[in-house]
Amino acid sequence: MSAAPVVASAEMLSLRRFGSDQIVTLAKLAIENAFQPIAEVATGAVFGYETLMRGFERLGFASPLELLDKAEETGQLLALEHMINSRAFAGFASLPEFATRTLFVNFDSRLIGTEGDMVERMGSHLKRANIPPSSICFELSERFDSGRMPDFAGLVKRLRLAGFKLAIDDFGVGFNGLKLLCDQPVDYVKIDRHFISGIDTNPRKRHLVKHTVNTAHVLGTRVIAEGVETEAEFLTCRDLGCDLVQGYFVARPTVHLADLQPAYPHLEQSSHARRQPASLDSILIRKQIEQLPALRENDGLDSVFELFRKSPQRSFFPVLNANGEPRGVLHEYHVKEMIYHPFGRDLLKNHLFQRHISHFVSPAPIADLETPAEEMLKIFAGMDGSDCVILTENMRYAGVLSASSLLKIINEKQLKTAQEQNPLTGLPGNRAIRDHVQDAVLDGDRARYFCYCDFDSFKPFNDHYGFQKGDLAISLFAALMRRHFVGEDKFLGHVGGDDFFIGVSGSTQEELHAVLTTLLADFKAEVRQLYSADHQAAGYMMGHGRSGGQTVFPLMRCSVGVVGLPEGLMFSDTQAVSARIAEIKSRAKDSDSGLVFETFGRRD
Repeated sequence: MSAAPVVASAEMLSLRRFGSDQIVTLAKLAIENAFQPIAEVATGAVFGYETLMRGFERLGFASPLELLDKAEETGQLLALEHMINSRAFAGFASLPEFATRTLFVNFDSRLIGTEGDMVERMGSHLKRANIPPSSICFELSERFDSGRMPDFAGLVKRLRLAGFKLAIDDFGVGFNGLKLLCDQPVDYVKIDRHFISGIDTNPRKRHLVKHTVNTAHVLGTRVIAEGVETEAEFLTCRDLGCDLVQGYFVARPTVHLADLQPAYPHLEQSSHARRQPASLDSILIRKQIEQLPALRENDGLDSVFELFRKSPQRSFFPVLNANGEPRGVLHEYHVKEMIYHPFGRDLLKNHLFQRHISHFVSPAPIADLETPAEEMLKIFAGMDGSDCVILTENMRYAGVLSASSLLKIINEKQLKTAQEQNPLTGLPGNRAIRDHVQDAVLDGDRARYFCYCDFDSFKPFNDHYGFQKGDLAISLFAALMRRHFVGEDKFLGHVGGDDFFIGVSGSTQEELHAVLTTLLADFKAEVRQLYSADHQAAGYMMGHGRSGGQTVFPLMRCSVGVVGLPEGLMFSDTQAVSARIAEIKSRAKDSDSGLVFETFGRRD
């Protein structure tokens, strides 16, 4: 537990009393470092901490930014930042297993160009605290216009070569977050809390966050949701693909470091309750993944030579930081020129030359194991000249996929999908239906409808006329489905027997109701032709009921129960949809029209 700051009396240490040239002196007495956990969405394990300033109000400031602005105005910003950061590093080094965690430190870009070598100064702080640079992530705030700072790109390069990680803070509310994401090799994007607050009930926020996550992942960047305060916000961020979360729902910031936990089980329990079965893509990807040995960016260059010597057929290896996260790949040709140059190998190993593995790392596309294969192919294609996609599981290195492996996965998926198509109708089967529903319930950008179709009086018809006539009825309905539902936003599936599925996105309920009404009318009229003239004239047939006795059955029709999700509503658990189906199908069979709609939140 950290000691409370020493304050001479209970009254505030106002600058009006002591003078603005005493900011650093007073800050040493009043300012404390609080740590707030940043947790992995899937497991609840603590990935790292953000260090936050506490005690600024004792100096008469309303926020940390006001204090930093005053320090910059009086020429004390550099000294204040070094004081705060050195304390944060010391606190971080006191934590158990700190070497496997990441400390997120706010970096004031106004310090760029000030006297002294900032990278060397920070490196010396870390060396004294025995912290590897890869355990530190500097947050570059989007609130400051780094585009106006000529030395910014050079500083970013030196920070990465030194092994530090980089994040864009306040993403979405500042000057140039997209420009930073495009131009700089950042490791994380921290989505500002403005977009996270109330995201579970705000379709516009979900839309923006979803596309931010997709863009970041294509670039190999992980996403942190800031300001997560409720379980509903957490689950929405998880469903949208955020990798890490930070906020009061995880844990509040604390100056008492002994109170920090290695994991927060309530996150894992919430995620586990919503976890879906592995998709076909995930199964195929796991079969093709190649677990190449990886280099660590802080390893000596001897390990590079040894790895290439043991595996002469390999032209590259992944490079990880100390936390097991991918940083890129190291190609053989990166070091070949130096190796074959006279005295090149000796020069590479020369300490004074200061060339490390990090100097030779090239960016590579990074994707999670659960990423759909088609999306992974887009990620791969978006990085020209890449040899592989580096795969991660719970943020850590899991292996690589080559271009040929990716194409093999997609071909195998297509083959598997074709094999699972119903041989009678040629429509996708249950796995494809399940995957469609799983994807659709997470797509809150538009309204979605799940239509479950079931024939009425099919069994007595099939028993009386034989399975060939029964197959004709099934084929007829499949053909009518294809006639009435055309387009990329329509999905047709065959559950089995006389059960079918229709998925529709983007249409209005009125439009869908009209199409389904026409479909049911056409089927009722055309399937009538499969009956004998006597049965057609009577309008019914006799057959054996469930009790075994003779029962009157009307001529066949189809009943449809429709579950609708309005725009903005999302679920990560398809059971929330499936649980409504049996009751809705029963109501549809009992209805005169054979068609019943139910939208989550109301009945129609």
